[in-house]
Amino acid sequence: MGRVGNLKGEKNRRKPLGVDRNVLLLGMVSLLNDMSSEMIAPVIPGYLIDVLGAGKLLGGSVMGAIESLSSLFKVVFGYVSDRFRNRKSFILLGYALSTLSRGALAFTRQWWDFLLLRALDRMGKGIRTAPRDALIAESSEGGKTGRSFGFHRMMDTLGAVAGPLLAIALIEILRGLPEETMYRRVFLLAMIPGLLSLLVITLFVKDRGGEVRKKIESVSALKDRRLQLFLVVVAIGALGRYSYAFTLWKAGELGYTVVQGIAFYFIFNLVYALASYPIGIYSDGFGKRRLMTIGFLMASASSLAFAYARDFGTLLLAFLLYGFYTAIEDTVPRAYMADLAGKHERGKVIGAYHTVFGVFVFPASVIAGWLWQVRSLEAAFLYSAAMNLLAFVMMIRLGLED
Repeated sequence: MGRVGNLKGEKNRRKPLGVDRNVLLLGMVSLLNDMSSEMIAPVIPGYLIDVLGAGKLLGGSVMGAIESLSSLFKVVFGYVSDRFRNRKSFILLGYALSTLSRGALAFTRQWWDFLLLRALDRMGKGIRTAPRDALIAESSEGGKTGRSFGFHRMMDTLGAVAGPLLAIALIEILRGLPEETMYRRVFLLAMIPGLLSLLVITLFVKDRGGEVRKKIESVSALKDRRLQLFLVVVAIGALGRYSYAFTLWKAGELGYTVVQGIAFYFIFNLVYALASYPIGIYSDGFGKRRLMTIGFLMASASSLAFAYARDFGTLLLAFLLYGFYTAIEDTVPRAYMADLAGKHERGKVIGAYHTVFGVFVFPASVIAGWLWQVRSLEAAFLYSAAMNLLAFVMMIRLGLED
């Protein structure tokens, strides 16, 4: 009896907060890294337009390229990490590249060197994301991938909640400096949490891959019709997934200051963080496909709210819906892909999802930027609403099963 009690106590100690120790540590890493990333995210749209002088179409295209570039590397490094069963090295390399390139933004002078450094940041994300998600799946109990990915998204987004608050504090502290100097100081200070995340990876995160594998085993899940159809829907939805910068530009168009815009962005991230873990747990029982279908409908509603926002209440509603649907669409598909994949190819399969998503996110922001330039921001959001509604209908008509 005493031995059974000890075994139970040992098991509980291995799973603080209901998740594996690796999932907890990777959550802490993402919290620190996202804190670093989100310290600069709310000031980047203003820096790009006001300091570097990028126009509306160029600004939207640059932001779209930044969002898309990381995904081009995800399937490659997911596949490589599957082959060598070494997730940690790729995770560390990816986070290090992002941290260093983020601080180097302080020295940019033109939109193209800004784009180059942001591309390196996103390349770092592309290197680490699929191996990290595969390690999360490998560290999860059977049938509880939603819980693990939900916890990770929650931790990641808590960093995104803290980041804008730190940005507001830094802007207030640095208010007496010229605007350009203020931006550059924020970029440099944002490196600190990123460096701390590298220490956590180096000292505490453990690989779960086992021995090196010389060949990929069995039939690839990428040949599964359910998965292929789902990736088609992902592509359609991604065409309506504009950069977060458009939401801040909308706040600015309605007359809100940079700090007030960051406050809206904070609310979005707070909702995103608080919703992610419960959504992940709920998806394990409710059904991941059904929850993703609801997510596309919420994305369409959010875009409509942004399109027609003329007052505080409607804009706040838009950001709240934006947080809820992002919590669904950034949590559940990863767990869904991990469930469909064999243990030997989770990195490749999860990477394929990220790559398809990222490839189609780029034209989404380019189209939105073009619509903003030739028509209005309202037209850009209406386009997004239509694409997400189409994805919602396709999820229903295709009849995909969990």
